[in-house]
Amino acid sequence: MGETGGSHAEVVGESPPRVGGLRERLLSWRDRLLGNPAFHRAAARFPLTRPIARRRARALFDLSAGFVYSQILFACVRAGLFDLLADGPRSTSAIAAATGLPEEGALRLLRGAAALRLVQPAGEGFWRLGEQGAVMLGNPSIGAMVSHHERLYADLADPLALLGGRADTNLARLWPYAAGERDAMAAAEVAAYSELMAGSQSLLSEDILDACGAADSRHWLDVGGGEGVFLAAALRRNSALRGTVMDLPQVATRARERLLQCGLAARAEAVGGDMFNDPWPAGTDTISFVRVLHDHDDAPARALIARAREALRPGGRLVIAEPMAGTRGAEAMGDGYFGFYLWAMGSGRPRTADELRRWVLEAGFDRCRELRTAQPMLARVLIAERDGEHDSEDVKST
Repeated sequence: MGETGGSHAEVVGESPPRVGGLRERLLSWRDRLLGNPAFHRAAARFPLTRPIARRRARALFDLSAGFVYSQILFACVRAGLFDLLADGPRSTSAIAAATGLPEEGALRLLRGAAALRLVQPAGEGFWRLGEQGAVMLGNPSIGAMVSHHERLYADLADPLALLGGRADTNLARLWPYAAGERDAMAAAEVAAYSELMAGSQSLLSEDILDACGAADSRHWLDVGGGEGVFLAAALRRNSALRGTVMDLPQVATRARERLLQCGLAARAEAVGGDMFNDPWPAGTDTISFVRVLHDHDDAPARALIARAREALRPGGRLVIAEPMAGTRGAEAMGDGYFGFYLWAMGSGRPRTADELRRWVLEAGFDRCRELRTAQPMLARVLIAERDGEHDSEDVKST
């Protein structure tokens, strides 16, 4: 086999798809054209195609340089740069002294951050927050996620090695529940992932509830609900609503404390248990999975949907809220970011709304529809409904 920049073994017995039809011919022509350097030179010179050529060249460069950009953001978070600029402009020398960087290194970081709109110049030798930096400062949970990405970056240092197996990754050690190690989790492990999830969930809860509402619910069960951030948000929407959050016993303890601090303990409880094997609280008319299903492989994810169907009272509904593959305008976030993140975590995959809808109906729900959210790239919402006329008997714990 000749050297062609990476050998590819031919799979015995496998033949390529037959090329035929107008669409295949057009795609083949497109590929040949886009791979032709002469075409690129001509497109860059011709006035009508020049903007398109430049935009596509910039997109390809950004794709190849994306890791560098993310590391500039990571450095800003690690150095505490946004907090330093919270009260107004600071000089390069003051920033260097506060971050422990040499002035030349601080200036290089500031210029890179300015290129990404994280900071911006504020006069000769001074800097202030940029548009994106202001967003980072106002949402500390984003910074927590950026810091957390250090583990993901380490796992992606050799992406082909990562794709060759899902064992013993940095992310898997942070999320031991994903590998089924639910009983051996130390308090420090629980605190690390619970705090991270609680912080990021606060960004999404209101958007999800704006879509699905809480006014018509009487008892809400949030399965895999962590420290109860989402349930607390639902309870604040409806003063007559009662709620239960179910998660691992170590996490449920933290949820009780949070609900007490929020003044919601009289209307809410936290139940510790294994959502796959232990009984679920009975009598609920609303069950939610908020960023839960995509953490799990197909069989356990489908098992959770089936358990929700059995646990719901007749006439109840299931709320599924999570990032989904194939989201228009956010395709890279689905199969790109979450596809690789969940692979490194050791469990789960992003799924399309159509796939989840099919699973829900196969589990026995009568209807499933999608509700519009403000930020579909972060969470889309499916509502699955169970009719009441099919089941007159009380629903027992499952």
